[in-house]
Amino acid sequence: VIDLGCGTGRDAFLLSAEVGPRGWVTGVDFTEEQLAVAQRHQAYHRDQFGLPQINTEFLLGPIDDLGSIDIPAKHYDVAVSNCAINLAEDKAAVFAEIRRVLKPGGELLFSDVFASRRVPGHLRADPTLLGECLAGAMYLEDFRRIMASTGWLDFRVVASAPIRIEDASLREQLGPLEFTSTTVRAFRLDLEDRCEDYGQVATYLGTMPHQPIGYRLDDHHYFERGKPTLVCGNTAAMLTETRLASYFRVDGDRETHFGLFPCGDGGVNSGSATANAGCC
Repeated sequence: VIDLGCGTGRDAFLLSAEVGPRGWVTGVDFTEEQLAVAQRHQAYHRDQFGLPQINTEFLLGPIDDLGSIDIPAKHYDVAVSNCAINLAEDKAAVFAEIRRVLKPGGELLFSDVFASRRVPGHLRADPTLLGECLAGAMYLEDFRRIMASTGWLDFRVVASAPIRIEDASLREQLGPLEFTSTTVRAFRLDLEDRCEDYGQVATYLGTMPHQPIGYRLDDHHYFERGKPTLVCGNTAAMLTETRLASYFRVDGDRETHFGLFPCGDGGVNSGSATANAGCC
């Protein structure tokens, strides 16, 4: 796993427990002082989690140019980020780099701040708003365009919630701008830019640890154990060409095409955030 914008390592250490002694977690951040905190606590977390050896590393560098710190291509199974991409100046480069370093079928899962419209230039330079992770929030439509331009033709919203601005002066400064905290999932797969119907049916086997009843892929795909569910071609690929493959049975192939998949209301995903960006 690679954690982009890992800070003091909080998420990276939690992930180190999840991947266990056979796994490895790389944290990347551009703040030397925060990385120093993470490095000081590596042995502590190894002992706390009962690991035979340290399975984390923390590297100083930019998340939009991982090659500059010798992160190889097609190396990681999962990339995560927690409220850090908004701080990157070149967001397209970030998503291009994530796609480069993930293995085929690898997964991107990140949470960040999104804006209802483009943040004006004078607000993007405001130090208070930068510190609140609001100045660099991505406008939903620009995010969709960036993802498409860097090869992510179908991304999924997992969850989204409004961010309340409690400070009255900040609210006045931001005006009509609204913000959400949104979790997004995408896979390094060759997918179509629309949901196409091939008559495929997915059944969750109920075998994933801690998920005996059902599995939620995103905000509009919940698979109940044992219940056959019609899926579009992209969703079928996500369930068969990734780490999820052993937990699902997908019947059907792509020999016969039935037109666009009849997507239902996908909540956040059916609005401007992902129009023409994949399923719903």
